[in-house]
Amino acid sequence: MARRGESYVLTTGTGSGKSLSYFIPIVDDVLRRKRAGQQRKGITAIVVYPMNALCNSQRDELEKFLRLGYGEGKEPVTFARYTGQESREERERIAKDPPDILLTNYVMLELIMTRFLPTDVAVRNHAAGLRFLVLDELHTYRGRQGADVAMLVRRVRERFNEKLLCIGTSATMASEGDAEDRAKVVAQVATRLFGVEVKPANIITETLHPVTAGSTSIDRSALSAAIAAGVPAASSGADLAA
Repeated sequence: MARRGESYVLTTGTGSGKSLSYFIPIVDDVLRRKRAGQQRKGITAIVVYPMNALCNSQRDELEKFLRLGYGEGKEPVTFARYTGQESREERERIAKDPPDILLTNYVMLELIMTRFLPTDVAVRNHAAGLRFLVLDELHTYRGRQGADVAMLVRRVRERFNEKLLCIGTSATMASEGDAEDRAKVVAQVATRLFGVEVKPANIITETLHPVTAGSTSIDRSALSAAIAAGVPAASSGADLAA
C-alpha cells in the first residue's frame, strides 16, 4: 500500500510490530530515493505520538537499527526527536541538519506549524515536500482533541504536500460486527481524521488461531501428568503444540 501511495491503518494487538509497518516503508522510500539521486536534504516523514514516553521508546528502537554500527555521520537514514524535551543545541542541530524522520507529538507539531522561532521556521522549511505523516494510537484522538488533530493534519497536508501518505496505528478502534464491518468503521474514522480516503481494504488487522490441537486434553489429570513428565530434552513443533 505504501509503494502504491495509498493511506492505510493498522489495528493489531500490542507488540505485533505496528511500528515496523510504517518505519520499513519510510526507510525503504528514503533509501530508494537516495540511490536514485532523488532524495532531497530534508524531512521525509513526521511520526506523531500521543505521549512523549512512546516517542522516547521508539527513538531508542530506531537507535538499534539505524544508528548503531554505522559510524557517526554514516547512517543511511537519519532521525531525531523534536518534542520539547530537547536542549537548545539539539533543536539548533535539527534546524541546521534536518533528519529524514522527525519524531514528535501533536502539541509540538501544532507549535512547529504556528511559532516563529528560528528553529521552528527552519523545521517547516525542511518539511516542504513531506511524503509521510504517521499518527500512532489513533484511538486516543477523540472529541475536541480529535477535531484539533484532524484540522492539524489538514494544515500539514496543505502546507507541505497535499498528496502525502497518511498512516495510522491503533490496538483497538472497533469491536462490533465481523471483520468487514469493523474495517468499514475504521476506514470511515481514518478518512475523517486524515481528510483523505482510506479504503476498507487498506485496514490491516490480525486473526489469532490457537496452535494447540482441539483434541489436546487439558483436564486436571492430563495437566498433572504433563508436569510430572517434565520437559523432554528434544521436542518437535508438534510435541510443543501438544
